Amino acid sequence: MTDYNNPKHILDSSSIKEGSVKWRSPSNIALIKYWGKHGNQLPNNASISFTLTNAYTETLISYKTRNTSTASGQINFFLDGKSREDFRDKIVKNFQKLDAIFPFLKQLDFTIHSHNSFPHSAGIASSASSMSALALCLCSMESYFFGTLQNIEDFRRKASYVARLMSGSASRSIFSKMALWGKTSADQDSSNEYAIPYEDKIHDVFKHFHDDILIVRKGEKSVSSRAGHQLMEDNIYAPVRYRDAEKKMVQLISALQKGDVTLVGKITESEALTLHALMMTSTPSYILMEPNTLILIQKVQNFRKETKTPLYFTLDAGPNLHLLYPDQYKESVKDFIKSELVQYCEDAFWIEDEVGDGPVQL
Repeated sequence: MTDYNNPKHILDSSSIKEGSVKWRSPSNIALIKYWGKHGNQLPNNASISFTLTNAYTETLISYKTRNTSTASGQINFFLDGKSREDFRDKIVKNFQKLDAIFPFLKQLDFTIHSHNSFPHSAGIASSASSMSALALCLCSMESYFFGTLQNIEDFRRKASYVARLMSGSASRSIFSKMALWGKTSADQDSSNEYAIPYEDKIHDVFKHFHDDILIVRKGEKSVSSRAGHQLMEDNIYAPVRYRDAEKKMVQLISALQKGDVTLVGKITESEALTLHALMMTSTPSYILMEPNTLILIQKVQNFRKETKTPLYFTLDAGPNLHLLYPDQYKESVKDFIKSELVQYCEDAFWIEDEVGDGPVQL
């Protein structure tokens, strides 16, 4: 087991200066889904995802010496300039989880400003982008304060580990193009504790894939991903699901390496429908897809059949449809979206996205 606890990471309070750190971190879209966990944010099956470009979170952390008149460090949180106590409470709980890893957190007061480039909680993995951005900020602070994590691979691995403790899918957003999280027989370097970069292990065609996101509904989901994971504990299909996910992972990684777009697309669509089938068979059951989601799926399937275009769909834990396809088809697919699909999106809103280069410090 990896141990990042370090009680020596305590600041000399007399020399603490005010400062700030800012990261932009992207969301990601999983092809093999993570749904169900155990222990301390450990996955019940491995997952693999494309790192996106235009769906991202920017997080600015400003810090200063803690006001000693308060019992613990003060944290103020703002989303798009508005104070959000609900999010602040989540940050407080996450910082408490990280006390042993970053003991200097208790010595500081924080003001955190966050901005999403996409609708929050609509099923575009906002926790993945926001918690990975937060993890990157904290690792940058450690590196600045103590001169650690100078090696980029060490920095990213720790950031992935820390992000995982706050949101499992966030562990994958640390890396460019594609990342694998969770122990699988398909890769001996895989781990439940952090994600590993996968850009160098896939065919070039997938490094330039597009992911256009059709926003069927902008509002928050009726059931959070956290609650969905908990419901997997009593789902009678869970054991079968985890075996099936491992089988699909082996097939998918082979297809990714060979550049087999058709097989990757088939597995990805199967995974999307499996995820939502697990929601429908939970107790209590719930449905996150909307009627327009189903209409869009049928239209995509018909378009693929009629035009032979390798256009495939996936879903995250929400109603919005992700359209995945190689770069060479971008003009025809975007024409199809504008002429046939956008009418089924809320306010005709959709996001043009693509596989990207990962987080950047701002």
